[in-house]
Amino acid sequence: MTRIVILGSGFAALTAIRKLRELRVDAEITVVSPRNELVYLPSLIWLPSGEKTGADLRIPLAGFFERMRVRWHPGSVQQVLDGGRRVVTDTGELANDVLVIATGGRYLRKLPGIEHAIIPCEGIASAEAIRDRLATMEGGTIAIGFASNPKEPGAVRGGPMFEFLFGIDTLLRRQGRRDKFRLVFFNPSKEPGQRLGPSAVQKMLARMRALGIETHLGHKPVRFEAGKVVTEGGEIPADLILFMPGLTGPAWLDDSELPRSEGGFIAADAQCRARGMDHVYVAGDIGSYPGPDWMAKQAHQADLQAEAVAKNIAAGLRGEPADHGFKTELACIVDSLDGGLLVYRSESRTFTSPNLRLLHWLKRRFEDRYLKVYR
Repeated sequence: MTRIVILGSGFAALTAIRKLRELRVDAEITVVSPRNELVYLPSLIWLPSGEKTGADLRIPLAGFFERMRVRWHPGSVQQVLDGGRRVVTDTGELANDVLVIATGGRYLRKLPGIEHAIIPCEGIASAEAIRDRLATMEGGTIAIGFASNPKEPGAVRGGPMFEFLFGIDTLLRRQGRRDKFRLVFFNPSKEPGQRLGPSAVQKMLARMRALGIETHLGHKPVRFEAGKVVTEGGEIPADLILFMPGLTGPAWLDDSELPRSEGGFIAADAQCRARGMDHVYVAGDIGSYPGPDWMAKQAHQADLQAEAVAKNIAAGLRGEPADHGFKTELACIVDSLDGGLLVYRSESRTFTSPNLRLLHWLKRRFEDRYLKVYR
């Protein structure tokens, strides 16, 4: 029986499993990950307000793996060798006939003093730290910003930072203490969030002005210190700093035999294959793919890539051409606790909605529906 090894247990990995079984691929599937659970990262934005808890976002996968006839190998990847056919983990080695790499990326921590900032999307602990800090603050300045990978500008996750910004503003207003805080949004671009489209950028900047959120734009961050953000254009005094650095590939790629992009990701082709390698596929944030410069590092795009991977594996096992590409599409709701802004972008159209209360509840509903298959 064909041995398929999937590295990771996030969005791309789980979608690849579902699609493989939907396509009736009767193979031995092994998943390698440190924990057999999915952390639903898009809902981290709701932890500071208490609208969600960490337990709400941890989805056990044992039942899903059993239904999908998947074997879980607990461990962390250390190397991929022998043309992708051998995976070395800290708990043993695995051989495969087909490899799917979907472990996600990691955040660049090169800015001096980054330990003074909280990186919100690193996980539940970071979002809970924001919640706990806000609860103890009686006032002060909160600085919120993001940056990209200078060697691969598309490797950025800015959307959640807009959500943390607007969500914290809403939370403080609900608590009747917004007047005691100064919110400052900083970014090296004069028009942050360009991947969402010009209309979305203008609407979010206009909303910042309407809410009294200050901006410090067009200046690269130089370093963080206790109590301040230092940029090329000046300093921002800050009692709490939230910062999302650019993304790069995981550290274990340095010891592996895989093609790399300039920004440190696995270089993939339009069919999500690792360039120049047979039966090695890539999906999600760990990959660098051909496409428009606004292609997002987000769960929705990872799902679309994973679907193409599954189709190509199924085609290859049937002896058919494995030439399925993936759709490039950006779709998100920029949530603010009391509403949301729907942003959609494809190669043929771009759309940004007004800020609507209904969209907050739609985003909540989407989470429930998305996770139902894994619960």
